[in-house]
Amino acid sequence: MQSLDYQVVDQAVEWLSGGRTIWLCTVLSTFGSSPREPGSMMVAIGDGHHVGSLSGGCVEEDFLARLAGGEYNASAVIVRYGGTGYSPESSRIRLPCGGTLEVLVERKEPGPENLAHLESVRGALSGEAERTRMVRLTDGKSWLEEARAAGPRVSQDESNELVSIRVGPVARLILAGYSSVAEACAGFALSLGYQVVLCEPREEVIRDIRLADGVEFIPQLPSLYIASPGACTPSTAVVAVTHDPRIDDLAMMAAVKSPAGYIGVMGSARTSEARAGRLRRTGGLSEADIERIHMPIGLGLGSKTPAEIALAIMADIVRVRRGRSVSEL
Repeated sequence: MQSLDYQVVDQAVEWLSGGRTIWLCTVLSTFGSSPREPGSMMVAIGDGHHVGSLSGGCVEEDFLARLAGGEYNASAVIVRYGGTGYSPESSRIRLPCGGTLEVLVERKEPGPENLAHLESVRGALSGEAERTRMVRLTDGKSWLEEARAAGPRVSQDESNELVSIRVGPVARLILAGYSSVAEACAGFALSLGYQVVLCEPREEVIRDIRLADGVEFIPQLPSLYIASPGACTPSTAVVAVTHDPRIDDLAMMAAVKSPAGYIGVMGSARTSEARAGRLRRTGGLSEADIERIHMPIGLGLGSKTPAEIALAIMADIVRVRRGRSVSEL
């Protein structure tokens, strides 16, 4: 699956390769209600052609009009949309939703360095590991660094005039075994833009399985798939919700040896305590391994139905992916 980010960067590489100057735009921050999340990208060339989006349309129209008028000649500049006040680096556009957003605009001319950088970004978006794209505002220089296991997608170091943007593969959810909760998790995850893989080896379960379009089904023991090369990245969540220790425990043992960014298994506090003991004794897991596993899984919403439990699970996955602690909610 090619994400919109991949399509944006792929088009940027094509334009640079063809000798065109590009303007790469990235949403840095949002305040209040805003149409796009931090990290959303758009690329444009001087004639108005563009790929990607920053808002519902008003920001793009303003940006392209100002670009055609000869603005944005700096290597890197942050433009503010919405809110109050005005400066040469801001726009008088007011967002219909009443929110504000800041956009990093990078002007990149064709050349080996810029082309190599964006080709590396494209590789990260289609590869197995997240990277952090660093942009220095003083001169527009950009490079890639290793990404942390979790955290916000975009951050700014104002003292050093640096912007860091996480780039990497599409978020993936691996469901270790089928259940009504797994089915509901799959639906939520698809609506959030996740790739969804469900592994289920039990023939008696496969006969009655119901999966939404877009879910990749693999009739294999989940632990074997999780341990396979490339199955898990820092953008991957591994979730076991079958109540079958033969499925769930083995999945956890494989997941903690992977770079998965979220690992969780369903069960009560008592069940989770017993599982932790089994994983220590028979699985050889260390305390650090056990601490990586969210058990009981999900936010404490008082969920009862499969859909409510799935909501709590997916909300917790998003929380961890965005680098938020439970106390911040």
